[in-house]
Amino acid sequence: MQTIDGVKPSNGYDPFDLNTPHARWEQFRKEEPIFFHEPTGYWVVSRYDDIKAIFDDWKTFSSENAQKPMRPMCAEGRKILTDGGFTAYSGLTARVPPDHTRIRKVAQSCFGPRRFKSIEPQIETIVKTHLDRLEEAGRDGGPVNFWEIVAFPVPAHVLFTLMGIPDTDVPKIKQYGMSRGKMTWSDLSDAEQIPVAHDMVAYWKYIHDLLDLRRADPGDDFPSDLLRLQAEGADISTEEIAGVLYSTLFAGHETTSTFMGNYLMAMMDNPDAWAAIKADPGKIPNAVEEMLRYMPSVVGWRRKARTEAVVGGVTLPAGAEVLMITGSANRDEARFPKGETLDITRDNARTHLSFGYGIHYCLGFQLAKMEAAILLRQLAERFPNMTLAPGFRPEYHRNITFRVPTSVMVELGEPA
Repeated sequence: MQTIDGVKPSNGYDPFDLNTPHARWEQFRKEEPIFFHEPTGYWVVSRYDDIKAIFDDWKTFSSENAQKPMRPMCAEGRKILTDGGFTAYSGLTARVPPDHTRIRKVAQSCFGPRRFKSIEPQIETIVKTHLDRLEEAGRDGGPVNFWEIVAFPVPAHVLFTLMGIPDTDVPKIKQYGMSRGKMTWSDLSDAEQIPVAHDMVAYWKYIHDLLDLRRADPGDDFPSDLLRLQAEGADISTEEIAGVLYSTLFAGHETTSTFMGNYLMAMMDNPDAWAAIKADPGKIPNAVEEMLRYMPSVVGWRRKARTEAVVGGVTLPAGAEVLMITGSANRDEARFPKGETLDITRDNARTHLSFGYGIHYCLGFQLAKMEAAILLRQLAERFPNMTLAPGFRPEYHRNITFRVPTSVMVELGEPA
């Protein structure tokens, strides 16, 4: 292992700090691609081939810790969860076969291209409505918060259209989603965990109330489809359906919100790419893939070694907990030449790991890409002169997995 002046690149590494991580990740890939991080107790892996191999070997590297809180809930928080009847478990990401295979087969049959395509006109309308609001907010020519007005709410409205959830509940579910992300992948203090625990109880109750409503009055939506399949004999329990909704109601919008905020900043920081998209909308599909590689929302994922295993020439002990920095893998020069550069014509952009790999590949990847493409096209048509606000520098919430900006400040410029 190489060092700089005798200092390992991992010294002082804080995996929760996602403000400017890419230079450090690049150092890891070059000099310390697999190392043990004592403060968290995780083995950190940063190269593409190593991470892909771990994803692909689910028998050795279990996903059982994928939803494990990075910092255990304090005693008061645990009491709130227990007293509130919170028994949520992962829908799919932390499950392993055969349960994962069985549940995914049921969920995938009613959460796929047919249903996504059916709401495409509604997605167009949702995006247009929020861009109207952005335009109104920017009428005075000053900076506006694209994150708050567009990126944060749009994916929720899209997902809740699929779920049959009223628009009036969007703020509440977004709040629950933020708390879910903090509980699992952040490093909250005891005091910060208390309101999160209350939100999780309310979130779990909301899901069960929704299932009760759909059981009594089915609709044309995802929860109703799951309950219908269950009634027809599909091998899935009510608690497992609730678990699927618990995961989908979070991942189905939080990840896309974050991606929208991140890719807008990537476009504004790369004017040549932005100009190319404005000149030729046909470049948008591959541009979306490249931005998923370059500025994804999910930058880290976890696995647990069931047995001793060798990865990248390093022996990981049985029971080792592994943090895969997928955000680093996506810029690995060995896979993506000039990986630190955004290139919307990159011919292998779609081989990024932002949706995972193997049996746990993201169930809603097509929906996320559809939403991103629609928003990018409408932005190019309506706000071709948009720029980041002068002096704006993004800041990100502390998290080990989701790279979530606190704001995205833009100036709209002259309209099209």
